[in-house]
Amino acid sequence: MRTWLTDAFALDVPVVCAPMAGPGEGPLAAAVSAAGGLGMIGVGAAQTPDWVEEHAATARAAGRSFGIGLMAWVLESRPDLLDAAIAARPALVSVSFGTFEPHVRRVKDAGIAVTTQAGNLDEARRAEQAGVDLVVARGAEAGGHGRADVGTLPLLQTVLEHVQVPVLAAGGIAGPRGLAAVLAAGAAGAWVGTAFLGCPEAATTPDARRALFAATDTATAYGRVFDVGSRVPWPPEFGGRALRNTYLDTWEGRLDELADDEEAVEQLARARATHDYDVAYLYAGQGVGMLREERPAAAVLADFARAAETRHRP
Repeated sequence: MRTWLTDAFALDVPVVCAPMAGPGEGPLAAAVSAAGGLGMIGVGAAQTPDWVEEHAATARAAGRSFGIGLMAWVLESRPDLLDAAIAARPALVSVSFGTFEPHVRRVKDAGIAVTTQAGNLDEARRAEQAGVDLVVARGAEAGGHGRADVGTLPLLQTVLEHVQVPVLAAGGIAGPRGLAAVLAAGAAGAWVGTAFLGCPEAATTPDARRALFAATDTATAYGRVFDVGSRVPWPPEFGGRALRNTYLDTWEGRLDELADDEEAVEQLARARATHDYDVAYLYAGQGVGMLREERPAAAVLADFARAAETRHRP
């Protein structure tokens, strides 16, 4: 399968492993890149420049293109993370969730390809005007943080009609049929996270894997409960999609109360430390119901590579 994405980054499969802060570290990025996709490192707010350098070295050792993903709202107080990402010389840098424009210019000036994840048409237009090399149309089905304004297919179609740069689709793409669908619609490839969460190369705990493999197609919910409960200052327009659990059920619709409840904060912190996912958050998209067993990243990529034959099968 040849698309703009495979040609631009010398890939075998038009799939980017989304930069998932936590699960998406150097080993997963290296495994995805070695298998012919574009592996990306997700840089969280608590990481350091040395951490970025270390995990970039791991990804680079695969000998193929890799990328680094950053959060714009974090860079406002942590510009050192962008400095480290640029110094690592990845093939692609993603800067999303907040005022991304000045960071896009810095990456472009460094001669590195840059993208941002857009959750609506206005954001996609802003990204193109800022000079991105490609736009990620990130639909409401996607796991982790982002907007929940528009579903993946309506957003993809709308963005393709209004921007001139290549577009990747994100949200709910969990296998070859999903990849075939977005390629047929005109995307240059897919930006995929949840399908890689069960890989042994991902920094996903054994307890988290069990919860993911047991999840059904209706197991996720979108909102800000876990951000408020963990006191992480995500901009309110970017909620998160995670597996539904008792903590979310308890506090959904009660964010003002949760903001004042320190015992609930401590409960969530304890659960995270002990990997108790009946309380702790586990971010995943609506494609999680297709995640059933641990498979190496290479096997996941090989499955996505079947998209070409899937497009012609009833």
